[in-house]
Amino acid sequence: MRVHKSSPPDPGFGIYVHWPFCLSKCPYCDFNSHVREQIDHARWRAALLAELDHYAARTEGRTVTSIFFGGGTPSLMEPATAAAVIDRIAARWNTAPGIEITLEANPSSVEADRFQALASAGVNRVSLGLQALDDVSLGFLGRRHNAAEGLAALAVAKRNFARVSFDLIYARPHQTVAAWEAELARAIGEGTEHLSVYQLTIEEGTKFATLYARGELAMPDEDTQAALYETTQAMLGAAGLPAYEISNHARPGAESRHNLTYWRYGDYVGVGPGAHGRLTIDGQKLATRAHRAPEIWLERVEASGHGAHADEPVSASERRDELVMMGLRLTEGVSRARMRDELGADVDGLFEGRKLERLVDAGFLEMGADRLRATETGRQRLNAVLASLLG
Repeated sequence: MRVHKSSPPDPGFGIYVHWPFCLSKCPYCDFNSHVREQIDHARWRAALLAELDHYAARTEGRTVTSIFFGGGTPSLMEPATAAAVIDRIAARWNTAPGIEITLEANPSSVEADRFQALASAGVNRVSLGLQALDDVSLGFLGRRHNAAEGLAALAVAKRNFARVSFDLIYARPHQTVAAWEAELARAIGEGTEHLSVYQLTIEEGTKFATLYARGELAMPDEDTQAALYETTQAMLGAAGLPAYEISNHARPGAESRHNLTYWRYGDYVGVGPGAHGRLTIDGQKLATRAHRAPEIWLERVEASGHGAHADEPVSASERRDELVMMGLRLTEGVSRARMRDELGADVDGLFEGRKLERLVDAGFLEMGADRLRATETGRQRLNAVLASLLG
């Protein structure tokens, strides 16, 4: 059995800020996003700052290693709001040298025009939702930009931000391996340090789910999906962008620090409608969750200083499941030391019967001297592996 030795990395402490508004709802999206004709930006800015104050009082002394503006479409946020949030975090917490501050953006010309102001506000990394590089696919995905506009926005982003990532969606209906190879080669040619490549899935409650249920949307078969996945791994690996997580590829050192905090099961604050968090306070892991509806969240914050539901303690078994579910997404896996720190137990006693041994024997997991990790085969089938291990 191959042995992997390394010290457990610090998962960091992140702050996630949710901006729930979009110009339109994409047919594949099940995120907490909403379309509104008018937004009172000053009111929303004040509410985000108030909820930050609420969590700062609960996590005094922590050092923030990353900030992530997600959504929705946070590039529709006024740059003054981003600046106010960043300044408030710096005022209420310690911040790490070289803190990573990411903002998700769509590549419309309206949003690209804000990139310089957002960079001046303190954003130093942008994640751009290109999703595809041809107009037919972009139309199918419900995107408001065409391929030329997307690439133009990417060029503007690279001029304004030190670090740039962009997203692509593959395994689209009727997509061939040859077509994906050509699209991926074009993406690699853009020279960015980080790519997120997501396999299209049918999510409950979306427009695509309705079409799929009616038989009006045909997805690629399993063999094609597997071939597309394997092509992705091979091409990006050869280009110096190896996978560090199932859907995320980066040049060494350019990984998303904020998302690594999630996958390494670190603590993070979540502010804004529907935002989740995980906080360790007085030795107890707590799950935080905000009201999803934007207007209800806003009213709750204005009435009581936060829009969260009551904290929910995370049990030992839930912590085990969350730690393993997140950690096995990473190529590095989960270290024994991290398990001991989080759970007070080593990996050998965490799973019932021979579940772990059987998955190792089958080639889906590797158990090294210092960590548990999924093999490449295991990561490709991770949902089934996790169901077998944790079920």
